[in-house]
Amino acid sequence: MEEKNLHAHNSGVQENDGVPAVNPELGKLIRHRKRKIWSPDELAEGILNGNVPMLSRAITLVESHHPRHQEMAAELVEKCLPYAGNSIRIGITGVPGAGKSTLIEALGNQIASQERKLAVLAVDPSSSRSGGSILGDKTRMELLSANPYAFVRPSPSGGTLGGVARKTRESVILCEAAGYSVIFIETVGVGQSETMVHGMTDFFLLVLIPGAGDELQGMKRGVVELADAVLVNKADGDNAEKAKRAVSDYASALHLLPPHPGKWIPRVMAGSAKTSSGIDTLWNTINEYIGLTRNNGYFEAKRREQNLDWLQETILDLLQSEFYRHPGVASLLQKYTAEVAKNKITPYFAARHLMETYHQKK
Repeated sequence: MEEKNLHAHNSGVQENDGVPAVNPELGKLIRHRKRKIWSPDELAEGILNGNVPMLSRAITLVESHHPRHQEMAAELVEKCLPYAGNSIRIGITGVPGAGKSTLIEALGNQIASQERKLAVLAVDPSSSRSGGSILGDKTRMELLSANPYAFVRPSPSGGTLGGVARKTRESVILCEAAGYSVIFIETVGVGQSETMVHGMTDFFLLVLIPGAGDELQGMKRGVVELADAVLVNKADGDNAEKAKRAVSDYASALHLLPPHPGKWIPRVMAGSAKTSSGIDTLWNTINEYIGLTRNNGYFEAKRREQNLDWLQETILDLLQSEFYRHPGVASLLQKYTAEVAKNKITPYFAARHLMETYHQKK
């Protein structure tokens, strides 16, 4: 019994008349840890020192919907901004089942083998409907997640499309300040996320698979126009010949698109994330693109344009958030929503009256 009680004491559990009870000292420690709120200064110091747990806490703060947390996050991002901007930001999108995550892991492990730090972020605006984040990112990239040079972060969830974009942009800044020189941003949802990710990255990769000739027809023309390169993935085994034909077909399709503003000719290539075939070619293509656009000024011009777009998006997001938090708007919104749905009033009438309510004193 003495040995049992000693073990219980050391494990943080005590027994009173045979009934397990939490060690009071451990309870105090747990409560203290729960209450701990890291200041922007503490988080910034940890990030600049490359502290991964601090980076994770900082991104969690950025993703919070609490007004006070958002204020703290804004202060933190301002502190990290002077140390950001030195990475290559790579956006990756593709049809479902194209193997984007496997490709990121293969390319990421190669980059990490060069002792370069890389971060992987995911964007899924559709998760704002379900309220859940994509927790599968880490499980789909087990090897990369375990690599000390890599940081893999599940996607933020909830809020507006603009809110997801803001959280991702701010997360990029924090990762760059922490010393990550390559940032991958993967689109998880389907829809507007492709344009969103293109608007915050330097290089945009479209991942397709062989033997599906309707892929380009099924994708929006605008998404294809965004691509700086197309990779036909899963080009191994029986798919090898299909991949060659697909590369030719996609290359012909890209020639019909308008010229690239950065004087770059989009590349089409085949590869296999499973066997790592073509990964070297892809990485060399990305670096060639970055070198060209930096030399001709397009790289910096695009970054400046993206910052201005970010400003506009943030204004709209803040206005929308403040509008819906207005107590008068909140009380009328449900009523007007029901009346619009029943066709009793027009959407314009409802929106105008909600705006009038918003402009009144709270």
